[in-house]
Amino acid sequence: MRFLVWLFRAFLFFTLFAFALNNLHVVAVHWFFGVQWNAPLVIIVLAAFGAGCAMGVLAMVPAWWKHRRKARTAPADAAAGAATPAAAGAAGAAIGTDFMPEHPPRDGL
Repeated sequence: MRFLVWLFRAFLFFTLFAFALNNLHVVAVHWFFGVQWNAPLVIIVLAAFGAGCAMGVLAMVPAWWKHRRKARTAPADAAAGAATPAAAGAAGAAIGTDFMPEHPPRDGL
């Protein structure tokens, strides 16, 4: 299995490397107010990919903060007797069970 993973990674690397070698032509990106940027196509594609990844991560930050805040307040809710799954897990730990899953286990994993 590891061999197949490394084979796939090598295939992906050589495919992207060949793409980069075939797209070395200089292209112009026209911005607003007559500003333009000249660079090889592969650099522009890489910059667009990086900007998209960065925007995706930034879009997820509010949700991460919300879940982090919720995880921090879960023990306080469990002591108050809240009926949340996290509180049920904390209540199970309080009565002596070491593990109380939020969801039933899935077969075949």
